[in-house]
Amino acid sequence: MGTLYLVATPIGNLEDITLRALRVLKEVNLVAAEDTRSARHLLTHFGIDQPITSYYEHNKLDKLGAILDALGNGDVAVISEAGLPGLSDPGYELVRAALEQNIRVVPIPGPSALTTALVASGLPTDQFVYLGFLPRQKNARRKLLQSVAGEPRTLVAYEAPHRIRDTLDDILETLGDRAMCAARELTKLYEEFFRGTVNAARAHFAAHEPRGEFTLVVAGKSEEIRETTEMWDDPRVLEAVRDLIASGLSRTDAVKRVARSSGRDRREVYKLTMVHSHLRS
Repeated sequence: MGTLYLVATPIGNLEDITLRALRVLKEVNLVAAEDTRSARHLLTHFGIDQPITSYYEHNKLDKLGAILDALGNGDVAVISEAGLPGLSDPGYELVRAALEQNIRVVPIPGPSALTTALVASGLPTDQFVYLGFLPRQKNARRKLLQSVAGEPRTLVAYEAPHRIRDTLDDILETLGDRAMCAARELTKLYEEFFRGTVNAARAHFAAHEPRGEFTLVVAGKSEEIRETTEMWDDPRVLEAVRDLIASGLSRTDAVKRVARSSGRDRREVYKLTMVHSHLRS
């Protein structure tokens, strides 16, 4: 029975591959790759000529049997398009299936956008919460962000360039104007770390076209802010909305601002004001 190797590959700079990863890729009988074209480019660059089979999100379940059969005849390496397979990339189901058949699973550590962005962000790294790829749909994305609004640990998430502006809007709406770092094109020629507040990031990427895959690192909620927001009961929320409306804000804008300040869900604040119809503007 062979061994299943989970091999980390470069997230940009090919020099980041480890000597151990190169040795394993040369010795296995088969490479199961998320993207066969990028895999062939990587192997060719390092003079490795091993059989490659596709193993990606939409065929990962169909390919389980074939890969397990291959493990019956020798070692198999799994690689993702970039980084560590199984971490927001195909691999989990295969690992589970291999373990159920008492097949040895060996990780070959290496590059990861998650840790690369985190350690260079300037935000606390001792504890963090990894959110993976944020949902594509706005409502689902906001729901996820709202669920961690009170989380004191640093938040890390992946996002695509064409959604980054909307996502920054959602972060501001649900988490408030916190410190953050937007890392893109990690280890590549145009690597960039934007460090600042959420609002500053919104302004930066409004003026500069977002390019490349993003890793977002956002500060957790500070103890001082948590102590403040935990005191916002319904009467305080209603009073704050009433004062903002009296100052000239629309009810919608007042609800948004109070939701950010109180840590309460925007829809919850909205419904509360609807019950008290005298707050309508």
